[in-house]
Amino acid sequence: MANNTFGNLFTLTTFGESHGEAIGGIIDGCPAGIELDLEAIQKELDRRKPGQSAIVTQRKEPDEVQFLSGIFEGKTTGTSIGFIINNTNQKSKDYSHNINVYRPSHADYTYDKKYGIRDYRGGGRTSARETANWVVAGAIAKQLISHIKINAFTSTVGEININKPYQDLDFDLTETNDVRCPDAAIAEKMISHIKEIKKQGDTIGGTITCVAQNIPIGLGEPIFNKLHAQLAKAMLSINAVKGFEYGSGFCGTKMKGTEHNDVFNTNGTTKTNLSGGIQGGISNGMDIYFRVAFKPVATLIQKQDTIDSDGNKVEMQGRGRHDPCVVPRAVPIVEAMTALVLADFYLLDKISKL
Repeated sequence: MANNTFGNLFTLTTFGESHGEAIGGIIDGCPAGIELDLEAIQKELDRRKPGQSAIVTQRKEPDEVQFLSGIFEGKTTGTSIGFIINNTNQKSKDYSHNINVYRPSHADYTYDKKYGIRDYRGGGRTSARETANWVVAGAIAKQLISHIKINAFTSTVGEININKPYQDLDFDLTETNDVRCPDAAIAEKMISHIKEIKKQGDTIGGTITCVAQNIPIGLGEPIFNKLHAQLAKAMLSINAVKGFEYGSGFCGTKMKGTEHNDVFNTNGTTKTNLSGGIQGGISNGMDIYFRVAFKPVATLIQKQDTIDSDGNKVEMQGRGRHDPCVVPRAVPIVEAMTALVLADFYLLDKISKL
């Protein structure tokens, strides 16, 4: 399997499976001399880890990262940063019923047909457990570009929606509730809805909005390495993501050009920001904001019709520990992937100006 590396200069290469011994990765391209806050890195992992509330999977994993190389006396050395996260709470027997059965809307069928073999234990490499690696790398990227502020939050769960622009929200409230929504009243409705869906043995989707502020002008490498294109790639690489829109997004299709154009102020800023902080694939200094759509989790704790590896129709029922809604735990993943993209372009921009 190729394509286990993300990035151009600041790169992450990962390994591991959901129910293997460990997952981990190697970060290349991180400059020397960056003083790292290792507690902040672990805190980001704690935001993503399972078992943190009643509305997420109850798999108990400490998700403690161990750095193996590239850091000396708290600073990056400029060499490869190797790290590992041990899997300590695997329950492979929960997936014994999947050995010859394809779960609907999972990667079981496509992996089996492509490679002729698949890890049926929670999907193996296809599992969202892999994203813990991304959060480690993203946490380091955040510290590399600490002048840029990245905040993601749950903006919808099913039909429940924050009907406020992000400028009216207090991002400090995002971590004050289990669903990671910075509107307390809406958060309560979201949590109640997820709990009800969980009781039914069903799942629900939603969206995450991400805002990046204090962005320098000039990030992005047209033609085929545009900033928004790489952000889209990063987001669409996250498990369960079905859509990405930035700036005005699909709402812009309903507007006239006279309504949509961002008119300049004399200092180069714009009166509106329907471009989402990106024009021509290059950051223009305004806030970058985008929205990511997540489908309902595919594993249902109720019976479904499917087929086995011989093409026979069978009935199956999900077992094990799964998220009824993946959105709350995906918030730090969206931030991490945003940080990886922006750190990569930050380094590319510095090189282009040498």
